[in-house]
Amino acid sequence: MRWDRFFEDVEDQLASEWEAERAALETEAERLRLSRLSLHERLAALSGGGAETIAVGVDAGADAVITAPIVGLGADWLLLSPWGSRAGAALVPLAAIVSVSLPHADLLRSARPDAASASTVARRATFGFAVRDVVRRRAGVSVHTRDGRTLSGTIDRAGADHLDLALHDAGAPRRASDIVGYRLVPFSSIAWIAVDGAPARPV
Repeated sequence: MRWDRFFEDVEDQLASEWEAERAALETEAERLRLSRLSLHERLAALSGGGAETIAVGVDAGADAVITAPIVGLGADWLLLSPWGSRAGAALVPLAAIVSVSLPHADLLRSARPDAASASTVARRATFGFAVRDVVRRRAGVSVHTRDGRTLSGTIDRAGADHLDLALHDAGAPRRASDIVGYRLVPFSSIAWIAVDGAPARPV
């Protein structure tokens, strides 16, 4: 009887050690998977127009926290819809993001992104591409810089790493008589761009 118990104890111990080793391997594999996960992939898991789309709080620095759903995501930027439509959108370079706040369940969901959550076309569309789309639409903008300043007007051109901004009153159409100046604005100085008469301050 003692030998039977001995073998049972050995089997239990081996099973326990095997389970512990398997759990350790799974933990290490999970750590490795997470170490390869990018911010872009996590934001892609939170974007779109489906039932699971949620509002996130994007801190773009200079006391600007924009709380809104992510409605678009490019190679190095995201598009938020804090005013309920694409006509009132906020274009944010990923490099300007200080942090993103969201509920814990969605934080965990973003750590398991769907491989199909971002299209290959969207992944190739750079911030410059998105700004050139705003130029094409001739939309009025408020360019919020990382140091807390706001420049209102219309973007006339977008280069590889900067934009040309014709300054005029927010919400007014671009008329030569209303232009009060011009600015070259490097993309690296931009915290976010409010498009099409969106409010001057984030909500």
